Amino acid sequence: MLASGSVGLKGRSARTDPGRVSIRPGPRPKRPWPTGSAISAVTLAELAAGPHATRDANERARRQDRLQWAAATWDALPFDVEVARMYGSVFAAIRAARRSGRSRVADLLIASTAASNGLPLYTRNPADFAGLKKLVSIIAV
Repeated sequence: MLASGSVGLKGRSARTDPGRVSIRPGPRPKRPWPTGSAISAVTLAELAAGPHATRDANERARRQDRLQWAAATWDALPFDVEVARMYGSVFAAIRAARRSGRSRVADLLIASTAASNGLPLYTRNPADFAGLKKLVSIIAV
């Protein structure tokens, strides 16, 4: 399982018991987590930028906590050559669905990571991945 920026993926060894992993903040998923999960390196990059995107000290601390929690909880799947190749197919699928891909590069790179690893993508925002059903299984949580 791969999670998007709002949620992580793959059957590599998760560092926590997947049954106790919850998406922070928010409700637990309606279906159980797979036995292993990971996060895309792209998602980790989004989380790393988060604390720098706010001027509010409390929000910055919350975002830093989320980054540290995610990095300690999930293995990060790298952006590699296979993911880069898959990105072309993902971008083409988005264009065929008459959606813009340029403003959603991070989401499309996360979807490419899931697709190239043959993993489902768990997300709170399934609409962000509309048009990709033929390439990757999108699971709303």
